[in-house]
Amino acid sequence: MMKASPLINLHRSNGAVLAERDGWLLPAHFGNPAAEYDAVRRAAGLIDFSHRGLLQFTGPDRLSFLQGMLSNDVRALKPFDGQYAALLTQQGKVLADVRVLCAMNSLYLDFWENLQEKILAHLNRYLIADEVEIAARSQEYAILSLQGPASQAVLQKVTGAGADLPTLSKQHAMVAIEGAAACLVYDSHTGEAGYDLIAPIASLPAIAAKLTDIGKQFAVSWVGEDALNVLRLEAGIPRYGVDFGEDNLLLEVGIDNAVSFTKGCYLGQEVVERIRSRGHVNRKLCGLVIDGAQAVDPGDIVQVESRVVGRITSSVISPRLQRPIALGYLHRDFCAPDTAVAIGRSLRHATVAALPFLQSS
Repeated sequence: MMKASPLINLHRSNGAVLAERDGWLLPAHFGNPAAEYDAVRRAAGLIDFSHRGLLQFTGPDRLSFLQGMLSNDVRALKPFDGQYAALLTQQGKVLADVRVLCAMNSLYLDFWENLQEKILAHLNRYLIADEVEIAARSQEYAILSLQGPASQAVLQKVTGAGADLPTLSKQHAMVAIEGAAACLVYDSHTGEAGYDLIAPIASLPAIAAKLTDIGKQFAVSWVGEDALNVLRLEAGIPRYGVDFGEDNLLLEVGIDNAVSFTKGCYLGQEVVERIRSRGHVNRKLCGLVIDGAQAVDPGDIVQVESRVVGRITSSVISPRLQRPIALGYLHRDFCAPDTAVAIGRSLRHATVAALPFLQSS
């Protein structure tokens, strides 16, 4: 049975067209994906991330345990800091990408909820003598995101002029909205400035209604998966399960902000360090700008002079560039920007592009 957001009735009342993704019934769009995209680029968009999972880590060994399991340097975090990281296999392949949030007496990981069972099984396999308690909080909290240049102004209205909003990536603060305590995280999923509210599920409808009401002053729109997919591709943000997964080495994916090369030992570190010392991976996730009026298909091959050199993972039409763009894995010899390639059976002409495709406004 598909899972549904606690905001599903609100979405239906707002005209959402729903679709299944990763075992969840989610808004594909709210009637006009192009307008939703434009709202994020010009003002702000509200995005329901109820399909994110949340784990809480407590106990005296929580820091040392996660330091040995994650690719980034958890010890560098101070309370109310955060970072992007990955869980790896011993072979250096990506089991999941996660966001780490450091609280006063806990550490939290959030991630796509459909990965929770796999993440818990992996962590518990290595949790032997460590004094750590892992609690799933996905049934208690959900995430609502506000993305776009007007996000800060909207939240100042909602939280009050005196509220101290976080300003650094993954930094977070506690705020009060509609009588509920929520964790506000500064983070972008679109290339624009943005914030995630991690709030009690019981309070989520009231918080969403408040943001919707205040947002009318700023031309804020609800945003579905269709527009979000375009926004994140323009920003060069790969998505787990779409652009990378368990078949990918960490350093193939280009999520360089998820790894520390100075932290010391962690699961999969030997492979990561061996690749770094060698200076390259055999393939790399790259951006492609494509000729024509249609996006290409995931799985399409990429060729250079009849040689297969890669494969497409995602593709959309970019409203800003007015051309199709794509993410795909290319052999290391063909990753340089402006390299000419051909895609698919029709040999659509494309050129390799530096990521992100667009810089934030």
